[in-house]
Amino acid sequence: MTAHISVLLNEAIEGLNIKSDGVYVDGTLGRGGHSREILKQLEKGILYSFDKDQTAIDAIENNTSNWRLIKDDFKNIKDRLELEGISKIDGLLLDIGVSSPQFDQGERGFSYRFDDKLDMRMDLSQKLNAYIVVNKYPEEELIDVFYKYGEERYAPAIAKNIVLARKEKPVETTFELVDIIKSSLPQRELRKKGHPAKQVFQAIRIEVNDELRALEKVLDDASKMLKSGGRIVVISFHSLEDRIVKQTFKKLEDKNKLDPRIPIMPDQIMESDFKVITRRPITASEAELLENKRAASAKLRIIERI
Repeated sequence: MTAHISVLLNEAIEGLNIKSDGVYVDGTLGRGGHSREILKQLEKGILYSFDKDQTAIDAIENNTSNWRLIKDDFKNIKDRLELEGISKIDGLLLDIGVSSPQFDQGERGFSYRFDDKLDMRMDLSQKLNAYIVVNKYPEEELIDVFYKYGEERYAPAIAKNIVLARKEKPVETTFELVDIIKSSLPQRELRKKGHPAKQVFQAIRIEVNDELRALEKVLDDASKMLKSGGRIVVISFHSLEDRIVKQTFKKLEDKNKLDPRIPIMPDQIMESDFKVITRRPITASEAELLENKRAASAKLRIIERI
């Protein structure tokens, strides 16, 4: 199993601009790499770390009085923090996506590299899993998922072949799904660099875990909870996530901007409540890429309430 290495660790911690007495949230605990670095900079401050994967919570040894571990989806941060008496925060960090241990545990069904049961749930207590998506979703719904969340150009052919296959018997394992995907693609696609099942597996995983809607919700809630000078730092790993972060940050920054063609008095000009710190996303250094190949697709964006 590959050890989990926190991506863009120094850049993320620096980006949070941590106050020693602040209230911080790590929405994606994983194996605790980012959380532990935040804690090092807190004296009277407190850190709330969320993860909906119970195995991630269980793997953490926490002997620190100012560190709270909460098993929940980060989309529920606002409600869960209100239960803790917290309505305002100084910073939020999100390291979105599947952690290395999840990918490397074949029985979780996240990876096309291991043959195991279709699952892909980050929260093992939820009902919806990859098996249900693959075997129960109508053909048109599968096409929509593959297009929307995987940007898979051969979505109709793959969905059609999945439906044909499951009429004979349920599609139960990752390798069975990989074989169907490969049989649906032209030879020129199979010869291309990269695994042919990557986009479909990504799409199913996003659907199972409701990842994009969760991201939209947490960014909306956190921006309202953020104190003046507080920051949101997001590390994303594919274009769909990064697009949501980029567009949300721009919308927050531009909220009070007026059409320059409209004549107004100087005292009517409203300053923006937010400032985007990263005009271009921060990416991994050469040194980090040598240590961790999975950092290659990572993009970090920062916004601050001013």
